[in-house]
Amino acid sequence: MSIVLDNLTVSYQRHPAVHHVSGAFAAGDATAIFGPNGAGKSTLLKTMIGALAPDAGRVSLGGCRRRDIAYLPQQAEIDRSMPVSVLDLVGTGLWHSTGAFGAVGKAGVERALLALERVGLADFALRPISALSSGQFQRVLFARILVQDARLILLDEPFNAVDAKTTQDLLALVARWREEGRTVIAVLHDVEQVRAYFPHTLLLAREVVAWGRSEEVLTDANLRRAVETAAHWQAQAPVCDVDGAGA
Repeated sequence: MSIVLDNLTVSYQRHPAVHHVSGAFAAGDATAIFGPNGAGKSTLLKTMIGALAPDAGRVSLGGCRRRDIAYLPQQAEIDRSMPVSVLDLVGTGLWHSTGAFGAVGKAGVERALLALERVGLADFALRPISALSSGQFQRVLFARILVQDARLILLDEPFNAVDAKTTQDLLALVARWREEGRTVIAVLHDVEQVRAYFPHTLLLAREVVAWGRSEEVLTDANLRRAVETAAHWQAQAPVCDVDGAGA
């Protein structure tokens, strides 16, 4: 299952956030999307799941159906004031078998409870999600992914505002997903996390700076070039001609 981007451009009011990006994510392995702030990393993930429409180019998900994709947005995008229990939220990971409003059933509840046990929250099932800390809530979202049992897992800044112990526990789940042959793509900001847990990296600064094995991509020269490229885009903010080779 190879995830391919073909000359992908995504713009806001014709100013490109992702600019003529082409390449393929390693199937059955973990790839980090790394780069400066404003580099288009989250925009790229949202385009891959269909939440944003590209101006040009295309995304090929290698035959993946929507039910095969688990997407974890940034915590700031999730309304935690909803009157929902931890167990109910984890159970929504079964939407592909229950439908939008179907009952989870006994087997589904057992799966959700097992997932909560795996993330260290077995005793939190009946608590409202509004009562959780940021780290606990992130564990719940990872439990939801476990229940969904997806082949393609997209994570947007999954370790931001999360304590060190939770981060290590969730990184262990990422390592487990790799062992199971799932494709994991994550937006990250910690270069040492990338080097330790993600064999492949897309270094993005609205355009591709480098893409390949992490040890070959995350060089000092490439990291400097990413910062310089992002600064250029922010200073110039050119209008994109999607039919051309650049802006």
